[in-house]
Amino acid sequence: MDRQTSAPTTFYRPAEVAERLRCSVWWVKEQARRRRIPYCWIGGSYRFTEEHISEIARLFEVEPLDVSTSVPRRPQTVRPATPTNGEPVVQLNARIPRRARTSTPHAAA
Repeated sequence: MDRQTSAPTTFYRPAEVAERLRCSVWWVKEQARRRRIPYCWIGGSYRFTEEHISEIARLFEVEPLDVSTSVPRRPQTVRPATPTNGEPVVQLNARIPRRARTSTPHAAA
């Protein structure tokens, strides 16, 4: 078993990956923690190779829609609530927030 695969020579820290991807360090670590992106776990820390960074970009790539085959969306219509058991529908009214009910204009001194 002759393995000629060599280990990558450059590893990047999450901060360096975040800078290259223009996102937060928290996002990179969170995605790695949830195993949504590839990474290496070396010395108790996340490490990334060039291949990992390229794969992250591919994973989150969004392809454009083909306009000729896309179906136009109908606008959503609001349907009135219909009672299922014959009882009348109760119209709900929003309450005035407490801060608006209790606040009084400040008197000029």
